Amino acid sequence: MGNADSKLHFRKAVVQLTTKTQPVEASDDVFWDQFWVDSSTTVQDVFALVPAAEIRAVREESPSNLATLCYKAVERLVQGADSGCPSEKERQTVLNCTRLLTRILPYIFEDADWRGFFWSTIPGRAGHLDRDADDEGRPLAESLLLAIADLLFCPDFTIQSHKKSSPDTADDIRAIDSCEYIWEAGVGFAQAPPLNYVHDLNRTELLKLLLTCFSEAMYLPPSAENKVLNPWISFFCSTDNRHALPLFTSLLNVVCAYDPVGYGIPYNHLLFSDYREQLVEQAVQILIVTLEHEAGSAASAALQALDPSTCPSAEEEEQEVHTPGGPDNLFVNYLSRIHREEDLSFVLKGLARLLNNPLIQTYLPRSTKKIQFHQELLILFWKFCDFNKKFLFFVLKSSDVLDMLIPILFYLNDARADQSRLGLMHIGVFILLLLSGERNFGVRLNKPYALRVPMDIPVFTGTHADLLIVIFHKIISSGHQRLQPLFDCLLTIIVNISPYLKSLSMVAANKLLHLLEAFSTPWFLFSSPQNHHLVFFLLEVCNNIIQYQFDGNFNLVYAIIRKRNVFHQLANLPSDTTSIQRALQKKKRTGISRTNSVENESMEGSRPAVPAEPGTLKASLEATPGIDKITEKSQVSQDGTMITVPHLDSPHTSKSSIAAGASDSESERDHEVNRTQLESARSRLSSVSSTAAWSANSDWVSSWKAKLPLQTIMRLLQVLVPQVEKICIDKGLTDESEILKFLQHGTLVGLLPVPHPILIRKYQANAGTAMWFRTYIWGVIYLRNVDPPIWYDTDIRLFEIQRI
Repeated sequence: MGNADSKLHFRKAVVQLTTKTQPVEASDDVFWDQFWVDSSTTVQDVFALVPAAEIRAVREESPSNLATLCYKAVERLVQGADSGCPSEKERQTVLNCTRLLTRILPYIFEDADWRGFFWSTIPGRAGHLDRDADDEGRPLAESLLLAIADLLFCPDFTIQSHKKSSPDTADDIRAIDSCEYIWEAGVGFAQAPPLNYVHDLNRTELLKLLLTCFSEAMYLPPSAENKVLNPWISFFCSTDNRHALPLFTSLLNVVCAYDPVGYGIPYNHLLFSDYREQLVEQAVQILIVTLEHEAGSAASAALQALDPSTCPSAEEEEQEVHTPGGPDNLFVNYLSRIHREEDLSFVLKGLARLLNNPLIQTYLPRSTKKIQFHQELLILFWKFCDFNKKFLFFVLKSSDVLDMLIPILFYLNDARADQSRLGLMHIGVFILLLLSGERNFGVRLNKPYALRVPMDIPVFTGTHADLLIVIFHKIISSGHQRLQPLFDCLLTIIVNISPYLKSLSMVAANKLLHLLEAFSTPWFLFSSPQNHHLVFFLLEVCNNIIQYQFDGNFNLVYAIIRKRNVFHQLANLPSDTTSIQRALQKKKRTGISRTNSVENESMEGSRPAVPAEPGTLKASLEATPGIDKITEKSQVSQDGTMITVPHLDSPHTSKSSIAAGASDSESERDHEVNRTQLESARSRLSSVSSTAAWSANSDWVSSWKAKLPLQTIMRLLQVLVPQVEKICIDKGLTDESEILKFLQHGTLVGLLPVPHPILIRKYQANAGTAMWFRTYIWGVIYLRNVDPPIWYDTDIRLFEIQRI
C-alpha cells in the first residue's frame, strides 16, 4: 500500500508544479522534497507520472520552476556524492533525483533556448553546489557530471566498501582512490570484486542518466563539420574528472568479462534475472558515445604505449594527456594506449565471446540466453581497431580474427533483407574493409572453414575466404535495393584479399563469375555512371589471383574458361549510340540478374533472411561517402611494405602508354583517377543514386572500355582453352574432374604479362564517415533504450525515426 501512496504523493507534486503560475522559491524545501525524499518510485513510474506534455508546459509557462527543479535535483546529487550516501534514505533520494533528471533532460535539449541552461551558473546560487572555494561558479552541467562520477565509486552504493566497520565518513569519500575499486577484473586490474546485484542496478541507473546527459547530440542536425565536440562528453572525459581512468577501465572490463551463458545450465536466463546484462548494455553504450574526437585516428596512432594498470596522479595525467598529438579525450587516450598482450587478448576474447553468443547452437530450443547488443559491440570493436593500431595488429596476428569474422558474416547475411538493419550492414562491411587493408587478414582467410554456423547459404567445403565470397554474393544478389551503395565496398574487400587467396572452392569461384556476368550486361553498365567500377573490381580480383596464386586456383581458372564468353563480350562491348539505346531498352528491372546462379541446398538449421515486420521502427542514416573518399590506395612493395599511391588530381591519361600496351595496374590506376569525376554525390541513403539527369554516351563508354584490364585473362584463355578442348576431344572427356586435374598441374610461367604491383585500398576516416558513425550510434541507442523510452516522442534532429 505504501508504494501506491508514494506514487500518489509524487503525482500530486508534479500536478502542483505544472499548475503553479508563480515561481516557487528554491529555499522552499518542503515543496521540492516531495519529488525525491519521501517517494520510492521506479524509473518506469517516473516516466508514467511525469508526462511529456506537462514537462513542456512547465518549460513554456513557468520556466523558473523548471530551472529550480533541475538545480535542486543536481544539488541533491552533489550532496549525496559529498556525504557518500551513508543511509538508505539518502541512497533512495539520489536514485529518485537520477530518475527525474533522466526524464527531464531530453526536453531541455530539444529547445534551443534551453540548451545552454546547464552550462550557465545560476546567479546567487553558484556557491551552493561547489565543494571547494576554487570551484566557485562551476556550471550546473559540470557539477552534475562530477557528482555522477563520484557516485559511481560510492562505497556500499555502487562499490563494495573495503572497511568492515561503520560507514565511510565524508572525508573518506573525497580521499577514496577509485583505482582500487574498479568494477571488474581485466585490463589493468587483477581482483574480481564479488557480484552485487544492488550495486549493478544503481550503476545502471547512474549510467542511464549519464547517457541522457551525452544525448544532447541527438537534438542537433547532422553537419559535415565534425569540429564541434559534445561539451558534456568533452568535460566528462577530461582531466577535471578524477575518476576518468578507473571508470573507463570499469566500463571496458564489465563489458569484456561478461559471460551471458554462465555455467551453461539450460534455461537459466528464464529462472533468474541477469542484472549484469543491463549494466553491460549501458556500459557499452557509454563507451561508444564517449570514444569520439574530431582528429580522426592519426593522433591516437601516434601515442606512445602506456600501461593503464598504474593509476597516474593528476600531475602525471596532465603531462601525459597533452603530449603532442595526444587526444584530449581521456577515454580515447587510454584506449589507444592499451598494449599488454594479456590486456589485448582479454578485450578480443571478450568481444568475440559476446558476438558469437547469438550463434550458439543447442539441442534445446531457446535454452541459452541470446544477447541483443551486438551492434554496440561491433561499434566498440571498430573503435578499438581504429584508435589502437597495436590492437589491430594483435587481432590479425593469429587466427583469432576469424572468431570476429564469422559473427560479422552471420549478421550481414541475416540482415540483408531487412531495411531496418541497414546500419548493421554498414558497420559490418566497414569493419571488414578496415581489416582487409592488412595483408595478414587475407592470409588468415585461407584457414579451412570447419564450423557449421547455420546460415541460409549453399553448403560448401572450403576456407573462410570462400565463406566471405559466398555471403557477399548472397548480399548482392538477394539483398534489398538500398544496399546498392555498399556494392563498391564489398568488392573492394574481395580485391584487397584476392592476392593472398591460395585456393578458392568451386562454389566461390562460380559466385565470382556470376557477379561478373551480371555486372557486365550492357544494360547494367550503361544505366549508371558508377556501374562499370564493379566490373573493374571483379577483373582486378581475377588478375590478382591468376598472377599471384595461380597454382592452387584451378577452380577459378576452370570457371573463367567456362564463362569465357563474358570476357569476349566485354572486350567487344559496343559503344555506339544505337547499341547503347538498344541495351537500355532491354533493361527489365533494376538489381542483379539471378540467372545461371544455381543455388545449392542451404545449411541445415538455417533460417532465410526475412524483411522487417511492418511497423518496425528504424532510424534514418546519413549518406556514406563513395569508396574513393573512404579509402587510400597503397602499393605492396617486394619486401611486403606498403607505399601510399599519390591521389592524382589530373584525370588525363597518357594515350601513348595505352598504345604501347600499358600494364593492368597502370590502366587500373587511370580508371581510378577517372572515378573522382564519375562518382556522383550520393544523397541520403533513401535514394540509391542521383543519376536522373545523366545518360550514357559513346565517348563515356569508350573512355573506360579502353582501360578494362583484360590482358592477363585473355592471355590465359588464349593458352589454356585450346589445350582443354584438345584434351576433351582426344580423351572423350565429359567429366570436369579430369579437366580440373589437368588445370591443377598446368602452369603459365613465362606466358602471362609481367605481374602488376598489388594495389590495396586501405580504409581512411574522413568527416563524412565520422558524421555517419555519430548518426548510426545515436540511432542504435535511441531504438535500444525502450524501457524506459528515454527519447521517445521528443524533437530529435540528428536522424528521423521511420516506420517500415
